[in-house]
Order: sequence, then structure tokens, then C-alpha cells
Amino acid sequence: MTRPLEGMTVVSVEQAVAAPLASARLRDAGARVIKVEREEGDFARGYDQAARGDSSYFVWLNQGKESVIIDFKTHSGAKSLWSLIESADVFIQNLAPGALQRAGFGRTELRTRCPSLIVCEISGYGDSDEMRSMRAYDLLVQAESGLASISGGPNEIGRIGVSICDIGAGMTAHAAILEALIRRQHDGSGAVLSVSLFDVAAEWMTVPLIHNDYGAGPPTRQGLRHPSIAPYGVYTTGEGIQTLISIQNEREWQRLCSRVLERGDLAYDPRFIDNNSRVSQREALDDEIQEILSFLDAATFRQRLKDHAIAFGAVNGVPELSTHSALRRRMAGNTSGQVLPIPDHPVIWQDETWRDASQGCSSAPALGNNNIATPDNSAEGPESLISGKGENTDRDG
Repeated sequence: MTRPLEGMTVVSVEQAVAAPLASARLRDAGARVIKVEREEGDFARGYDQAARGDSSYFVWLNQGKESVIIDFKTHSGAKSLWSLIESADVFIQNLAPGALQRAGFGRTELRTRCPSLIVCEISGYGDSDEMRSMRAYDLLVQAESGLASISGGPNEIGRIGVSICDIGAGMTAHAAILEALIRRQHDGSGAVLSVSLFDVAAEWMTVPLIHNDYGAGPPTRQGLRHPSIAPYGVYTTGEGIQTLISIQNEREWQRLCSRVLERGDLAYDPRFIDNNSRVSQREALDDEIQEILSFLDAATFRQRLKDHAIAFGAVNGVPELSTHSALRRRMAGNTSGQVLPIPDHPVIWQDETWRDASQGCSSAPALGNNNIATPDNSAEGPESLISGKGENTDRDG
């Protein structure tokens, strides 16, 4: 079956997580992705060695891409990069603010020379004069945006445990690129899209910000408890196993009390009569529930929750994720061709198998493995890739 972006070419001057994730999603949909790297390569190549000697980040985000080394600050390098860009549908970059503009690849130059090109710039703080020169690694943005301030437990501020701002920026960029490609189908016009990690995190912080600006103040850190819904948190059964439960309405609250906890009187206790009351009396509520659960085991508790349609979840660690019954995996290759199973793409096209076929044999590219060697062993300009003469690491079929 036809892959949605079959025949499209993406050139990405990318590093780390945000831009590589955006281009990885385009590659997953069938686009050809040419990854432009500096001589020492994307520094994410060296983040760790967990993927059988390669970086876990790099293997995850670079399956099936082609790698070329270009020093675009030189005359020949700039010529090579222009050759690739002029043949591309999409150009992505997440270098430091101004780096490509100083080399002659600014927004104006790109729009003038390539009017139908979709350009996507990913930055830390956008065009803010005060912040544009600030380094914007994921944890720094979590802190600057206030996201970290509402994460963690009551006594300790906490980092979201994955690179959530990077990932969010990459996903947002991917969606924006697809919007621009759809518009181009109608009128042929290109676009320049700007996405910043901070803007993404700030938009996610809308609800806490509204509470701060117009309500009673921002939510406090609650650990594994919801700040404005109760009971919605972790409870421990008699053998010490934690279960997370969530009550969303009064019908569920009454079923929890009468059918699961077998304490129907709690549902009508004036302290817990509605959600606002339960939130204000959370400590007393939790004490009541915890006392009951100290006489139950996790298997009995969870079966009752399931039988009576009460939302719950196990508080798993990464080892439990690895064996989870809902976890789907796909095979991924590292830069030396070793294969390892990683989580599958989160979108399933029902009754279509093009994604399985397109991803089954991909691997992450070795640095510069799509630069063509000339007879004198020097690196030939990557413009030779335009006609598809470069060796492709995508071994589909």
C-alpha cells in the first residue's frame, strides 16, 4: 500500500531530540529524510551506549534516515546544502538561534530561493530578544516554564522523567509540517513555521496558569494525586502493593464506596458529599480509604475495581513496562546493524500494513554513510544524493 508521504524529501539539519523526532515521524510515513550532520555528528549519538553500543535516543529517532556530513559554513558546503534544500519538500532545523541565518540560510533566503518549501525552525525560546540566546535543554525548559514546579511530591520539585518538552516540540512541529503540506496541495505555497520548546510547555501549562491568574492560585505538587479531583491517587493494600484509582463523578464515588470498599456510608458522609468537599478533606478521605484497604490484598481490590467499572492502574516500573501485555514492539537496527526491539509507532492504520513493511528493516545511519567517496577518497558533495545515488540505509523489502 502507498505510504502517505511517499516521494517527498525532507532535509533536516538536526540534533538531539526535537527536530529528529519531527523528521522521524515524516520518515515513518514514507518520506525520504536526509540528516545533515557536522563532522563530529549529532551529539545525541553519544548520549549513552544502551542500544547495544549505540545511543538509545539516536536509535529511537533516526531509523531509516540518510546521514551526510556538511560544513555549510564553507563555500562548497553551502553549495551542497543548497543543492539538497532546493530539491526538498521540507527543511527542518534546530540549531542555535541565528546559526543558519549567519551562514546564508535564513528565512528570507529560503523563501526567496524555494517559494514552495516548507521550512520548520525549532528553537528553545522562539524570537524573544531576552531569551533567544539562552540554552534550552529539556530540563531547563521544564524549569523555566513552571512545569517542574507542579511536578514531583509535596516536599520536592520534580523533573518529568522523559524529555517531555523536546518530545512535545517535535510532535507539534510534525503536526504543523503536515498542515503546511496540506495547504501547499491547494495553492502551491510554502511556509516558514517556528516552534519553540517554551511555547509548547507554556501552552500545556494553560490550566495551572488560569488558576494562578484568575483562581485561588496555582496547583501545589501532589505526587501521584490529582490536585483537583478526589479520590484520584495511589493507595496501598495490605501486602504493600500500590494501586492508582480515579473517580470522575458521583456515580463512580458511590460504587467505589458500596461495591469496592463495602462502606456505603462513606458515600453520604457530609465531609465527602461531592468532589469539592472530598478535595478539601483529602487527608481524612485518604485515611478512611487506606484503613479499609489495609485489610485487602491487591488482587481482590483490583478485581473489585474491574468488576464495578472503577478506573485504576498498577504503579509499574520500567521492568513492568518491558513485559506489559499492551506493549507493542518493532525491530530497530543500530548503526552497526544490530537489531533490538523497541516500542512500536503509536498510530495503527487499521487493516493496512504499509508501516510494518516500511519499518521492518530500517536502521539508524552511521555518521556520513551517505556521503559518496570519490576515487581520491575525499568526500564528494552530497548533491549526488539528489538523484538518489547515495547509499540508502533504508533496506525496505
